[in-house]
Amino acid sequence: MAPADRTRWICGQAKALGFDLCGVVSPRVFDELEHLPDWLSRGYAGEMNYLTDPRRADPNLVFDGARSIIVTAVNYNSPQPNSTEFPARACDESPRGWISRYAWGDDYHLVIKRKLDALIAAMRVQFNAPFGACAYVDTGPVIERIAAKYAGLGWLAKNTCLINDKLGSWLFLGVILTTLEIEPTLASDELPPADLCGNCTLCLDACPTQAFAAPYVLDARRCISYLTIELRDAIPRELRPAIGPNVFGCDICQDVCPWNRKAPAMEIVAFQPRECAKTEQGHNEPRVPLFAPPLEWLASLSQREFSEVFRGSAIKRAKWRGLIRNVCVALGNSQVGHDSPALLRIVELLERLLSSHDELIAEHAKWARARLQRGIRQGFHHGD
Repeated sequence: MAPADRTRWICGQAKALGFDLCGVVSPRVFDELEHLPDWLSRGYAGEMNYLTDPRRADPNLVFDGARSIIVTAVNYNSPQPNSTEFPARACDESPRGWISRYAWGDDYHLVIKRKLDALIAAMRVQFNAPFGACAYVDTGPVIERIAAKYAGLGWLAKNTCLINDKLGSWLFLGVILTTLEIEPTLASDELPPADLCGNCTLCLDACPTQAFAAPYVLDARRCISYLTIELRDAIPRELRPAIGPNVFGCDICQDVCPWNRKAPAMEIVAFQPRECAKTEQGHNEPRVPLFAPPLEWLASLSQREFSEVFRGSAIKRAKWRGLIRNVCVALGNSQVGHDSPALLRIVELLERLLSSHDELIAEHAKWARARLQRGIRQGFHHGD
């Protein structure tokens, strides 16, 4: 089968497996990768030491003999409100937290990897010649969004996300590196999709922690997603108020993006918001959706309950102590009024956490309690 025919067949098979986009690019040092050393030298990666892997700067180093990179994308947009619109209070005044949209359902790493493995299996049946292949979903030394750009799937936006002009930026990306010769979806003289961000700076302006050092340049050390997931130590005190209700990741720069206003909602069951329940003393509690879950419920999870509730979920990446740390910060930012029926419950929760043997949790619980008490007396403001 000719390389061009292989491309058509692979993209058609990817569509049949549930991928919304598929493209092919030859491995090379893409323009953006040439700026990676400077980005790292500025410390913008924070504690994500895996980003210093030299293979990230050259896809040719990732898989021996690779001749093609197949890039796929799955839309994970859903009809639920954005983080900028969600109900900050339940009917009983219990404050709610925000979990990033991508983590509401099953762990996308596992779901997309199964689809990629199925695509490789189908390729082995279809193509007679033996070939090598490996698949990654945010798990290998390949920067998927850059490969996606040069495979023709979209452009890299000012918030560093990949945007497709029809699907927006709510996209799970996956790649297959293979020794098969497959024709790239963009001809050698064809440019990647044009950058259509224009003069818009909504994503940059909306970032509460001012995590963008410049358009197209993210300082991960100030990014809420990094602070609530990747960072294992204490969240810098000066950034805690700006984190707001976010307990796992952040969607703000995507929520305000005009290209996501008309993005279609997906119907994949695996990515719909889970409803979780913890079991305590042998009794099943009411099920709680991961869309804007009550902070009190999250804060009350034991380490064992955390493992049970979030089995097969991307949220496990934060680990129990990280999530509880984040929930303490969100409770401190909840602006619960002195006459709220939830206030006493929250203070008691924080006092229990304050006595934790885990110093990280205790310190954040102490900060949250002090912030609530100070806020009730003086009113909340970002400078606390």
